[in-house]
Amino acid sequence: MTEERDEPVLSIDDFYTAVDAAERPVLSAAQLSRHLEIDEATARQQLDRLAAAGELETVRLEGTPVVWYPTDIRDLAARERVIPFPTRREIVVDQPTQYIRAQLSQFAHLVDSTGSEPGTRGYLYRIRQEDIWAAPFDELAGLLASIRSVLPRRSEHLEQWVESQWNRAHQFRLQTHEDGYVVLEAATEELMGNVARQKLTDDQLRAPMSDTESWVNSDEVASVKRTLYAAGYPVVDERDLKTGEPIDLDLTARLREYQQSWVDTFLDQQAGVYVGPPGSGKTIAAIATIAAVGGETLILVPSRELAAQWREALTSESTLTDEQIGEYHGGQKVIRPVTIATYQTAGMDRHRQLFDSRKWGLIVYDEVQHIPSKVFRRSADLQTSHRLGLSATPLREDDKESEIFTLIGPPIGTDWAALFDAGFVAEPEVEIRYVPWRDELARNEYVSADGHERYQLAAMNPAKIAEIRYLSATHPDAKTLIFVDYLEQGTDIAEALEVPFVSGETRHYERQRQFEAFRNDELQTLVVSRIADEGIDLPNAELAIVASGLGGSRRQGTQRAGRTMRPVGSAVLYVLATRGTREEDFAQQQMRHLAGKGVRIRETTVSD
Repeated sequence: MTEERDEPVLSIDDFYTAVDAAERPVLSAAQLSRHLEIDEATARQQLDRLAAAGELETVRLEGTPVVWYPTDIRDLAARERVIPFPTRREIVVDQPTQYIRAQLSQFAHLVDSTGSEPGTRGYLYRIRQEDIWAAPFDELAGLLASIRSVLPRRSEHLEQWVESQWNRAHQFRLQTHEDGYVVLEAATEELMGNVARQKLTDDQLRAPMSDTESWVNSDEVASVKRTLYAAGYPVVDERDLKTGEPIDLDLTARLREYQQSWVDTFLDQQAGVYVGPPGSGKTIAAIATIAAVGGETLILVPSRELAAQWREALTSESTLTDEQIGEYHGGQKVIRPVTIATYQTAGMDRHRQLFDSRKWGLIVYDEVQHIPSKVFRRSADLQTSHRLGLSATPLREDDKESEIFTLIGPPIGTDWAALFDAGFVAEPEVEIRYVPWRDELARNEYVSADGHERYQLAAMNPAKIAEIRYLSATHPDAKTLIFVDYLEQGTDIAEALEVPFVSGETRHYERQRQFEAFRNDELQTLVVSRIADEGIDLPNAELAIVASGLGGSRRQGTQRAGRTMRPVGSAVLYVLATRGTREEDFAQQQMRHLAGKGVRIRETTVSD
């Protein structure tokens, strides 16, 4: 580092020296000051100088201060480059191919996008211990092969850590004793004594059976799993589960090869979550699973609308009759060999005895991402049955998706890219469009506001109506869904386009009538609130426009994109964000899960 009048002058070579020392592709002012032993204020001043000279770029990553990275990285990234940082377990990919993103999604967590120019972003991945625990591989060798297929060179340090986490996930097992009670078995005496018996209470463990085995209270199986998971030890559940009273059921639909693979995997491990993009046929695979288990089944869903759709699917895709299917929710309360209930009703105290008295052979949790919520978690106490979850997006913004796999079972799914390539599901075209303010009054109101009010004003930017008109005219024959998060905005858009608006305030009968008209091609365009994000069967949308979204919810972004995923034909999703506001960041966050699954995301700045 050179000096002029005792004031340090930072060069780009000095920055690279700090990058090498930190083993990070990006640095904050605090990190730079620490590695170059200069004060933070000076570091920030020098970083700003290099940025002004065009040698550094800045970006704000999720949950961190502003960071800097060399402009050369952006300029050189005309082709895919994978840059691993093994000691930090981070991977940065510039210009990633769909294959690389799909492989990474199986063992790494997409943290954020990096770069500042639309269309040039790379991706920052982090490999967490829970990613290794939930990786969809039968053997460690398969997981290591996937990692090696992505990285430009092998990392002994990283592979040793991955192996240690893989082994950690196989240290405790739940088994059924020949006399019928539940046994927790540890791989070593030390693990049983220093982990299980230290962490678990007398209510959870009834008594020791040997140095490596303990008798488990069968009513506390779920809490045992959660406690040991929190301690860093996922439990392998190998108990003999109930099959329930037998039911006469055959599947009439024909399974695709990957769907049959899902079912076979589930039968082998007795529990799991089918994870696949919308349109991949998770419901059909679930019905095949019901037929394979062959016992009385409880299907838990988040809404009455989804309950009605399940009844229709069961009668049309299997030999079940209406007389064999019951529904238990606010509309009706009938228990039958196959019963469909809402999460909320099933979790209420006054209904629990009725559900618990039935010896269910299989519990199906649709839209399984609801499970970790306090209201819904109680239904996961049904641990003695086969448990099957379904979700395109087992994501929660509170980062508790790991509980889904703890309470229900490990993920079972097919690489999204493989489904796109095989033509089973059409990959949607996804584009984020940054819309300017065109109404000065609206812009001034936004500038004067703060907090949530400011975000809401950006979400309801009046210029979005003109943009929606433009996009609709660009796709004149497309069946179109327009998503909003604010009722006032939904009303304004519906009136401007002279189309219906369906929200939670719409009467149940009218809501069903509008959805049916859309399904039957009697209605081309529909404006919907977040009520249509999940649990509503609207499979034929060719164009989806997100006018406003739920902050940066990754799950909501994927659900809305899922409305365009179909077996055939091209479909488009546009996400509108007001330029120069936090909506830009939120739009990118919403699309992050799709990007991690291999879906290509375009970005366009709309002219003033």
